[in-house]
Amino acid sequence: MLKKFRQIICSVFLISLLLLNSCSSQPASRFEQAQQESLQTGTRNTAVVKDAESGASFNKFFPSSGDGYERVFTQEKQGFVQAKLKQEGKEVAAISVFDTISNKAAADDFENSSNNIKGYPTVEKGTNTTAVLVGDRFQVKITSRDPSFSREDRILWLEKFNLDGLAKLD
Repeated sequence: MLKKFRQIICSVFLISLLLLNSCSSQPASRFEQAQQESLQTGTRNTAVVKDAESGASFNKFFPSSGDGYERVFTQEKQGFVQAKLKQEGKEVAAISVFDTISNKAAADDFENSSNNIKGYPTVEKGTNTTAVLVGDRFQVKITSRDPSFSREDRILWLEKFNLDGLAKLD
């Protein structure tokens, strides 16, 4: 009888513990938390405007593969396109073109630029990214993904872009 009583008490205790645990709120996962933060009032969410250039229209201005490098397009959407630059199968840089018509503040970074590539203002964004603003609208950006891909390499690849052709899209 005492044994049966202990089993019932243990069962009731375990069921109560399970119920309490299932009713308590779990902390949000990092993905849920990021989504909540992005939806909070005051968080800047920039939508792509209808007049943004098609991402596919940027592809023809990218330098082609060669000199031991392979260019692989990875993302394309309205107002944006991105490609990986690989050397011997390893990603060394990411190259992108962004139509700043959807985010005018992105073009503001270039206002006080004293450097240029082919006449277009250039800025360094941190230690791994070099960007150029073409036609006061299109930001072409190269970010080093490997320490072997230097600032000088980024500038060389920006010089390989058909920046004048891109400017004519404006």
